[in-house]
Amino acid sequence: MNLVTLADITAAAERIAGTAVRTPLVPCPWADRPLWIKPESLQPVGAFKIRGAYNAIARIDAATRARGVVAYSSGNHAQAVAYAAKVFGIPAWIVVPEDTPTVKVEATRAHGAEVVLSAVGQREAVAYEIVERENATLVPPFDDPGVIAGQGTIGLEIVADLPDVDLVLAPVSGGGLISGIAAAVKALRPEAQVWAVEPELAADTAESLARGERVSWSVADRNRTIADGLRSQPSELTFAHQQALVDGIVTVSEDEIRDAVAVLAHRARLIAEPSGAVATAAYLHHADRLPPGKTVTILSGGNLDPTTLADLLKA
Repeated sequence: MNLVTLADITAAAERIAGTAVRTPLVPCPWADRPLWIKPESLQPVGAFKIRGAYNAIARIDAATRARGVVAYSSGNHAQAVAYAAKVFGIPAWIVVPEDTPTVKVEATRAHGAEVVLSAVGQREAVAYEIVERENATLVPPFDDPGVIAGQGTIGLEIVADLPDVDLVLAPVSGGGLISGIAAAVKALRPEAQVWAVEPELAADTAESLARGERVSWSVADRNRTIADGLRSQPSELTFAHQQALVDGIVTVSEDEIRDAVAVLAHRARLIAEPSGAVATAAYLHHADRLPPGKTVTILSGGNLDPTTLADLLKA
């Protein structure tokens, strides 16, 4: 299987320049070893997904793109595709599960997309129905080389800003984010390690990597985690990237995720949704399992409603 290359990621960086924010590395002097946080919550849609979504849509030929795009997502990819479609001036249909946080649904609608609610576990089927009906193009949340390359621009920026980085921790679910980051980091700094972080309650990737083959967890099992953006499973494409490029994986508990949200708010002054806090949770609670050295954690998103944030900060 062909993996995304450094050339693919470099080309993506040129396409997304001026649309996606080049986020900084935020130093954390309060941490007990060298730590920087990459706050993708600062993107215009509040999450890293704008990188992959915009790159994928930019690669579609203009005539096809004009017919519109379709996406299925638990929220952040939905907003990213809606935002990118608005920039290109094309229609977008976004399918989200009916249990998607309201803040993400409203934000998607605010970008002008048509939001279609589906039953839990049925979002892909509904999306394909719309693709056929509207003759539009599907923009998958992770199972697409253009999406993976776009997410990989995070890795380019990390190595540019911290050339001697030793360890990058990134959340994993569908796997587009860590696949792209690992492809970039390993190409530019082979001695650095890239580790995945996953909720214990949705640890299908950890089990899959341990077995050497993809293992399926039920939707009901994966939906137990508070990290609503990490309830997908890797595709054949993203799993191939992980097997080839990812050095290790750590799982974190629900309490550890909640604690990381609070630490990021109080110590780093950064707002993270639970999905966006898992990498920092691994750093805070599982340092003994991780390689030493200069560490970057990816804060992948900060889209959560105020009530949930208040509850997490009180915990």
